[in-house]
Amino acid sequence: MSGPTHIEHSARLGPLERAEAIEALRSEELDVLVIGGGIVGTGAALDAVTRGLTVGLVEQRDWTSGTSSRSSKLVHGGIRYLEQLDFRLVREALIERGLLLQQLAPHLVKPVRFLYPLRRPVIERFYIGAGMLLYDLFSYTGLRPPGVPHHRHLTRTQVRKLAPSLASDAYIGGITYYDAQVDDARYTASVARTAAHYGAHVANRVRVEGFLKVGERVVGVRARDRETDEAFEIRAKQVVNATGVWTDDTQSMVGERGKFKVRASTGIHLVVPRDRFQSAAGLLLRTEKSVLFVIPWGRHWLVGTTDTDWHLDKAHPAATAADIDYLLEHVNRVLSIPLTREDVEGVYAGLRPLLAGESDETSQLSREHIVAHAVPGLVVIAGGKWTTYRVMAKDAIDAAASALDGKVPASATAEIPLVGAVGYRAAWNRRTRIARKAGIHVTRVEHLLNRYGTLAQEVLDLITARPELAEPLPGADDYVGAEVVYAASHEGALHVDDVLARRTRISIEAWDRGVSAAPVAARLMGAELGWDVERIEREIAYYLRRVAAERASQEQPDDASADRVRLEAPDLG
Repeated sequence: MSGPTHIEHSARLGPLERAEAIEALRSEELDVLVIGGGIVGTGAALDAVTRGLTVGLVEQRDWTSGTSSRSSKLVHGGIRYLEQLDFRLVREALIERGLLLQQLAPHLVKPVRFLYPLRRPVIERFYIGAGMLLYDLFSYTGLRPPGVPHHRHLTRTQVRKLAPSLASDAYIGGITYYDAQVDDARYTASVARTAAHYGAHVANRVRVEGFLKVGERVVGVRARDRETDEAFEIRAKQVVNATGVWTDDTQSMVGERGKFKVRASTGIHLVVPRDRFQSAAGLLLRTEKSVLFVIPWGRHWLVGTTDTDWHLDKAHPAATAADIDYLLEHVNRVLSIPLTREDVEGVYAGLRPLLAGESDETSQLSREHIVAHAVPGLVVIAGGKWTTYRVMAKDAIDAAASALDGKVPASATAEIPLVGAVGYRAAWNRRTRIARKAGIHVTRVEHLLNRYGTLAQEVLDLITARPELAEPLPGADDYVGAEVVYAASHEGALHVDDVLARRTRISIEAWDRGVSAAPVAARLMGAELGWDVERIEREIAYYLRRVAAERASQEQPDDASADRVRLEAPDLG
């Protein structure tokens, strides 16, 4: 098998690099082609290329534009799975949590503390405490420290000091424990860049429209560049279908019945300003069906999630008024001053790909993953959870490698940090000096280091060359113009929506959902990508219509109405 001719490649994903990747995809036979640019697909591409295989990765929309950018932003063992006695999944996820925190991406994955308020004496403390102890013990089984402190029992007084805004009748004491959190969209895009860095040919906005077959064997795909509308073929010895909730749709193109079905479950999250209630920790709350998280997120709280079947448009799942009210009702049960609809800054909806057939309740469906050779030449990976993406990717490439000629090395991704990770801790320790040299405030440097790691220097170089790029974006003070330019030049952003919804989180963090930032972002991107005035105006108009449609959908009473209203905004083609 032929491998990359260079030891390493650029991690830059600009327009030129995308064009070169597409040319490589159409001109050479690959060892492995991965379909799907979510966390599992990008992880599979990285796993394959770091084994020495020639690899392609295509995504029909933007990197992480589906499920992988709309999660609870948690890297966690899944404490609720302990009650389901799924100890293997919890242990596996906790080992991965430690790996991500300490080795693979310390700049992107951070510890986060949660409080579980106890409401009943003795029995509840013993039951939940035993679960937390088991959680801690599992986290130590990966031959390295877990990277987070262990759980602690709190008295009623200690809970009141930790979370003053909890209603006095909402607890008699509490237990705190740690998990980790991540900007899921940024992490996934970083995995794609890391795969490119090791030689994978990666291209977003390339849609697979069919499979190439010789007899029963899949030997590639028919693809279309959605930016130019050009059709072309990609040939590969093995194709990996990592399309999440689109798995069944992709499988139908092969003309074969899938060996398993994937059900989509919708999860809704609210974004609330951090000052709406006081707590030094996030919250873990029980509901009738599952659990509810209140997660610290910079200057915000994330409140979620719901867990209900979704049978409508997969690209743009919509939240309803009922979903929002459900979350507010449940979180308000423990707050002394209730949250209202006026407190909600942002709302987002994501779809979980659950393996179907085990239960009528989506909250009971398996988060385990399955890998199968659906037909010769085609590997399907489905199910699983965000935290265990690396294990899923490894299993998928193990299956693909088993069908390739010659011996393929074992997975190496447990030892391969993402771009920006190497040297991060040293850079963090030097952040005051870096800020002084760059002439910007140290909090801005901290923000950049926690988004780009050591690649933050590339963003700072843009500011040095063009000082006006240090200006914050309108309505989104946390982000500066240089980040928009960098998203277009280095991170594969091709549309304003890519920047405001995924490279940054302005679309859910800003009160106006990014409406005032959109014109500035469009002009900055346009200068980088060669847009004319008409294209700039079209990008702005598309984004504004998207925001209006999302806001309107969130006033609707049911899924069907919300879906219809959301789809009134045109897609990007």
